[in-house]
Amino acid sequence: MSLALFCPSKPADAVDVQQVAPGVWRLRFGNPEPLTPIHFRSAEPAVEAMKSLPAAKDLPIALKQISFSVRPRGCTLELPMTRGERIYGLGLNTTFFEMSGKRAFIVPGDQPENEANVSHAPEPFYVSSDGFGVFVDTARFASFYTGNVDPTSKPPGADSAGNEAASAGGVEDLYRARELRKRTMLIDVPTAQGVDVYLFSGPAMMDVVRRYNLFSGGGCVPPMWGLGMAYRGLNKFTADDSLKLAQSFRDDHIPCDIWGLEPGWQTHAYSCSFVWNRKAFPDPDGFVRQMGVMGYRLNLWEHCFTHPTSPIYEALAPYSGNYRVWSGLVPDFAMPEARKIFLGLHEKEVFSKGISGVKLDECDYQPFRSTNVWSFPEPSQFPSGMDGEQMHSMLGVLYQQTMKEPFDQRNLRTWGLVRNSQALASPLPYTVYSDSYDHRSYVRGVAKSGFQGLLWTPEVRNAESVEEFYRRTQTVIFTPFALINSWFLRMPPWMQVDREKNNAGQVMADHAEVTAAVKKLFEVRMSLVPYLYSAFNEYHLHGTPPNRALVMDWPEDPNVAAIDDQFMCGPSIMVAPMFTGQTHRSVYLPKGTWYDFWTGEKYEGGRRIDIGKPAEIGPVFVKGDTLLPLAAPTERFADNTCYDITVRVYGDHPSAAALFEDDGVSNDFQQGKQNRIDLTWAEGKGSEVRTGSYAGPARYRIVGWDRVASKAIK
Repeated sequence: MSLALFCPSKPADAVDVQQVAPGVWRLRFGNPEPLTPIHFRSAEPAVEAMKSLPAAKDLPIALKQISFSVRPRGCTLELPMTRGERIYGLGLNTTFFEMSGKRAFIVPGDQPENEANVSHAPEPFYVSSDGFGVFVDTARFASFYTGNVDPTSKPPGADSAGNEAASAGGVEDLYRARELRKRTMLIDVPTAQGVDVYLFSGPAMMDVVRRYNLFSGGGCVPPMWGLGMAYRGLNKFTADDSLKLAQSFRDDHIPCDIWGLEPGWQTHAYSCSFVWNRKAFPDPDGFVRQMGVMGYRLNLWEHCFTHPTSPIYEALAPYSGNYRVWSGLVPDFAMPEARKIFLGLHEKEVFSKGISGVKLDECDYQPFRSTNVWSFPEPSQFPSGMDGEQMHSMLGVLYQQTMKEPFDQRNLRTWGLVRNSQALASPLPYTVYSDSYDHRSYVRGVAKSGFQGLLWTPEVRNAESVEEFYRRTQTVIFTPFALINSWFLRMPPWMQVDREKNNAGQVMADHAEVTAAVKKLFEVRMSLVPYLYSAFNEYHLHGTPPNRALVMDWPEDPNVAAIDDQFMCGPSIMVAPMFTGQTHRSVYLPKGTWYDFWTGEKYEGGRRIDIGKPAEIGPVFVKGDTLLPLAAPTERFADNTCYDITVRVYGDHPSAAALFEDDGVSNDFQQGKQNRIDLTWAEGKGSEVRTGSYAGPARYRIVGWDRVASKAIK
């Protein structure tokens, strides 16, 4: 290869460096592309909130340690890595957790359980255990070689310790030597002839993630009804089928706030018409009204590919890509004209009828597959100037932004689902879900989501047994979107878990017992709504992710560095799901005192314990010195709902806790129409102080303080 084809960048001291927010620097290398995640960002940085984070004066990586080069295939960056440095993030692939020593593709895909890091939410952002974060602002299918390259431009990789280990001759010593070698982070951005890199300072990983989320605009706050239970019925359900089953939930007092309709609500799906199927739903307005009377918020499934029978097909064609998917147009949501046309039909058919949310499906890709290739190709061209590669990266974010607009115009919050997202997405009120089914991977996704401003639901779809259904439900009730997705079942799974028998109408002999157990789990979720609502307000105000891995809270504890089967829910609850066939599991309790959520038993942390739980409940722990506000369970959230709160008191000197009170449905809280209720405990007595300007119906009533008995430490 001719040296003339290799174009090194400017010297490091000539790179354009700007501090763009407190603790955030932009490094501009070469000539970046214009259509990137920053260009399509959903909100401006929450600069004032970022000022409250620990101050950082200097770049977390010295410029002289960063190299950049441009080649005809694109551009590359090299960043230093220290021995023992761990890398987290780079999207919601559910196979990997800690990412060092791997090659991570930032590519959207429809199967996130793979070894290429392809996922439903790839993201060119990572967090280092050394206390900084790196965001590469690109919509290209970038690759991150996380310490497994050895450039000849630097001294030979093995130091003396590594050479000594290798000389021992054993296989284990050889691999240990490989780990001891100096490491380099190599980032490959195809096509682009330049790139903006954003560095986020710490000093702790939690500070990095908070800073990134606030730089994105701050985390979303769902409507209060969005934190209740959600159910999706059979894809063939008619209006009468849905009304009948929904009424049975109310008759049996099974908590549920959100009711999902699958593709059959439309005249055509795969691709979509976005027009009501009048055979199955002869009176859409009446159906929506009747569901509303029962207290349900409706969520409609769709994807954006627009069928030729849709009324907007001809008008949308000039603002779509040059390849169809399932005979449907691919709208270019980067163009206001495409959004206007697309939303015009939705306003008539969906939003004007009072639909509360949407499920945005099929907006991902199938990159490493040679058969059943269903989406638009990478060489596609879009009127905005994006090609297929860029659109695949950004389609999920652009789709979310588009479908959020009608709710913003109504000053309402929405809560939805999406199957593809990307960087800077924390302000968007959508939770990523998967088309795969492995429970173990689902739990890893919950832990991993906290590194990158994304929300994840381990929705309950598939269960081979009652035990598995219990275990999956125990996980989902502690996550952002508590969804039972029964799209292929006529009856609820607590009536029959076997798919064939369920659709044949055969109930399980023990269905009453199973229903009662599931109802109790749903009620646990409903009791957590005020606690979760506070966690999301912290996400919005300070960038703290509501679900996250233990390593974010205890970064100095080496025992939590690789734990991906436990996760935090809010500030004080730790969940350690059990999986099918387990009668016991090992749980790591970080340093401090912990209490069993169910029994109040007390444990000393800083160690592993072996614990067993019956199938109906799973291991859940509460940090010592916590005030945990729990509500008397309701069946749903209503306009006049006021939660009766009992505050559990754990430990002798609990830290203060806060509740956030507002109307629960509008965006008025962003203009300060919100109360904060500070809960404190001193000298054996609890107190509450309410401050703020919200003057609507009270949402919380403190009815008691429950001092958890200090049982003997186990």
